[in-house]
Amino acid sequence: MAIRRITSACLTQSTRRANAFLSTPSIHFRPNSIPQARHFQITSIRLEQQANTSAKRDPAPKIIRGQSKVFKDADAAVKDLKSGAVILSAGFGLCGTAETIIAAIERRGKDGLNNLTAVSNNAGAAGGGGLSPLVASGQIERLILSYLGGNKFLEKKYLSGEIAIELCPQGTIAERIRAGGAGIPAFFTPTGINTLLQSGDIPVRLGPVDQATGKSTILEKGKPRETRIFDGKVYGMETAIEGDLAILRAWKVDEAGNCQFRYTTKAFGQVVGKAAKVTIVEAENIVPVGDIHPDNVHLQGIYVDRIVPSTVEKVIEIRKLKEVEGQAEGGKKSEALLRRERIARRTSKELKHGYYVNLGVAGLPTLAPSYLDPETKVWIQSENGLLGMGPYPTEDEIDADIINAGKETVTMVPGASTFDSAESFAMIRGGHIDVSVLGALQVSANGDLANFMIPGKVFKGMGGAMDLVGNPDQTKIMVATEHVAKDGSAKIVESCALPLTGARCVSTIITDLCVFEVDRVKGGLTLTELAPGVDVEEVRSKTDAKFAVADDIKSME
Repeated sequence: MAIRRITSACLTQSTRRANAFLSTPSIHFRPNSIPQARHFQITSIRLEQQANTSAKRDPAPKIIRGQSKVFKDADAAVKDLKSGAVILSAGFGLCGTAETIIAAIERRGKDGLNNLTAVSNNAGAAGGGGLSPLVASGQIERLILSYLGGNKFLEKKYLSGEIAIELCPQGTIAERIRAGGAGIPAFFTPTGINTLLQSGDIPVRLGPVDQATGKSTILEKGKPRETRIFDGKVYGMETAIEGDLAILRAWKVDEAGNCQFRYTTKAFGQVVGKAAKVTIVEAENIVPVGDIHPDNVHLQGIYVDRIVPSTVEKVIEIRKLKEVEGQAEGGKKSEALLRRERIARRTSKELKHGYYVNLGVAGLPTLAPSYLDPETKVWIQSENGLLGMGPYPTEDEIDADIINAGKETVTMVPGASTFDSAESFAMIRGGHIDVSVLGALQVSANGDLANFMIPGKVFKGMGGAMDLVGNPDQTKIMVATEHVAKDGSAKIVESCALPLTGARCVSTIITDLCVFEVDRVKGGLTLTELAPGVDVEEVRSKTDAKFAVADDIKSME
């Protein structure tokens, strides 16, 4: 019997010769004809790793295994926190924020604890709460967040150069934190491609105003993203975020550190708790081990190092109530209200029965469901971790732990579910949402969207918008907006002058005057519908982009 002996092999010849040999079609041997064995010598390649023996001071508190995790109060739990620490702060708006722990950190004072870097979805509200006290005290030197919102105090500190702010999309922050807790150093994402985020042109720290130009100098630029192409699509690399300390609030915590959250307080609570060297949880209820059913543990005790009782009352940032039927009637509707209703009514026609829909954070997009036919059921997703969002609550239904992405109180429909922000944006980037409706500052003829920043005037942050438009091939992106801005300038333009949220992402534009369909591949707009009393010439006069006109223009009503 012919024998082939295959030796351990590889590549003293050139890699090309070896590959050529390995790719040669099968060779058939005659009996008793044994070819000479081909010998390859293998030399393993080892990547040298340097031991991390740096003498850099570790600002994280020390963990002592075996001791009780329950501390008498938050002051004792943060007593050994050092200046220069990176703090991961849970919460969305003021929902789920660790107010008790934040107050204890503030009591340490700037002299005792400073130069902190804080990572959070947002940095609290203008009226206080969340990280606002630490910003005001000057203990936070640097922030990584997605949204400032209406926090004018923080915006002013950034524009004056008093604080550094690294803007990062909401879903990307969640995934960077999740990756940090999972030991994954970096990942590639479609979010932010062809925007200032990718190019690194969103300043992190500003300096004094240049007297010659009247513009602020830039002391620290953003970091450009490395890009790679996968299946013909460009993705940007994001690095993981790890913290020295994570602070969060949970509804119920047992003495082993197992945590159970309520509703939308999960948003960042679960992900930040897994990504820090030390995690402190403030508990509304501290219970004995075994009191939380294993199926109800949302953050496992292995991640939690310190537990403190929560002593600060929950704060509702935006108390939004359901309008009582007939309450808004009686007066003549303003022109502005009529325009908004027209846009919302037309937008509702895009929401088909059974669709999974994201409606942005506030404003026009959120009005659409109120115009749905009663027989049309859609699942509304709010990116702070809620699928199955219902209408605003009555006074009796208000729950501080149930909010939408606009930080407003809401309700949930039967069949709703809640989850953390990393899961929420996996649904979004993964293309599981059928339609996403957003507002706009500008939309271009190619479907480019700008809706998060006006340089020198508005610095709110992109929130989740960049993630929401990250997969337009699978999730239809629609814009619902008034046709012109308050100053009369056009919002539909040939090319966006404002910083982009996403490129070639918008498929449909609905305004108070008309409907445009967008060719995202070739570029260009087609006018398909007109509002009653509006003609093509009026649309042309208020649009700074060329557009084609459909042969059969329909009415928006």
